[in-house]
Formats: sequence, C-alpha cells, structure tokens
Amino acid sequence: MAGPPAPPVTQQVGRARGCGRRPERPQQEQLREAARCLVLDADGSSVPFQALYGEQKAIVVFVRNFLCYTCKEYVEDLAKVPKAFLQESNVRLIVIGQSSYHHIKPFCSLTGYTHEMYVDPQREIYKILGMKRGEGNKVSVRSPHVKSNTLLGSIRSIWRAMTGPAFDFQGDPAQQGGALIIGPGNEVHFLHLDKNRLDHVPINTVLQLAGVKTVNFSNKPQIIDI
Repeated sequence: MAGPPAPPVTQQVGRARGCGRRPERPQQEQLREAARCLVLDADGSSVPFQALYGEQKAIVVFVRNFLCYTCKEYVEDLAKVPKAFLQESNVRLIVIGQSSYHHIKPFCSLTGYTHEMYVDPQREIYKILGMKRGEGNKVSVRSPHVKSNTLLGSIRSIWRAMTGPAFDFQGDPAQQGGALIIGPGNEVHFLHLDKNRLDHVPINTVLQLAGVKTVNFSNKPQIIDI
C-alpha cells in the first residue's frame, strides 16, 4: 500500500546519512574490483556482481548474518515493497547476505521476501566497499524497522540457530552491512555503510532516492479525508 507522501529528501545523493561528512563514495578502482566478484543465487549459480546493475538501476542492501534479528526484521519490511512500484520505476531491489547459498530459500520463506537475493560467502564485496566489522562505533542509532529489543531479539536468533538444520551463524556475526543505489552502469547514486546492527537507512529514504514510490510501514489504519 502506498503511504502518505514522504517529505522530500534534501540530503545530497551519495552523502553519508545524518552528518555533514564527505560522501561515502567507492573509488572507481574499488567499483571495478567489486564488479568482477561473483555472488551466488539460491541454487548456487554464480552471477557477476556487475550483472545486477549493469542494465538497470538497483537498490542493493547488504545485510549482516541471516540469523541476526535486526536483519530479519529489516528484510521483512523490504518484503512489503510492492513489485509494481519497482517495475514502474525500472529499479531492482536486491538483498545480499554473506552466508552459504543454502540459507537463501529458508530466509526468504521466513521473512516473506520475494525480491532478488544473493550471497557473497567470502565477503569480498563487503571488504572492497569498506563495510565495517564489529560494533566499535557507539553512536546512538535506532532502525525504524527493528521492533524487537536487544534481549528478546538475541534470544530468538539463538533459538533459530539451535533449531536449524546446522548450527552456524549464517555469516560472520561481526560483519556490518550497508545500502547502495547503483546503475545503470557504474554510476553510484548513494552509499551508506552501517555503523552497527541498528544503523539501517530507512527503507523509504532509499526508495525515494532511487525514484520509487514510498510504502506505508505502519500497522495503523490510514485516515482518509473525504
């Protein structure tokens, strides 16, 4: 469902969110290196990273590990973005994780996510683009898409690990993610590197920067004036 008109994004495209720092732009050398990296789909087939955005603008969301409750809840909201909105704007929505490809289908089933998803098991693209590891930055941030508190969310993550077919973290638990709007070609429109597990770019901000209609993520019914 389309939400009420979002306020215009006045932030410079490509600028790090929430401060006046210089834009977090990958250098062309980094981008060329990342473009050659292979990502895997749910069947284990390899695809060059560049193929995801070479012919079409793409929103690419890099997540931490698939067991992370913050990633699960963020992707659950990404799943609410209608395909019609993306098709209307000719934009792809892609999630990239860093686990084995075997975890893609169960994670999509768990979150209700039906858009594109790949994995970068060796975290090559994460490293090339400078995505952070660890929770060293203590800047207070809160993702609007995370509903669980830290204790409850962590308990649920551990339970999913224990009851899964194989006890693993489905990726490096210290790795942070980020969001990238890129393409067609090598044109980078926006890059955000998460400082910690809660430092997600609001989905409507990314949609608006990519020229896609925004979404009402509230569970409250809308009041329409007649």
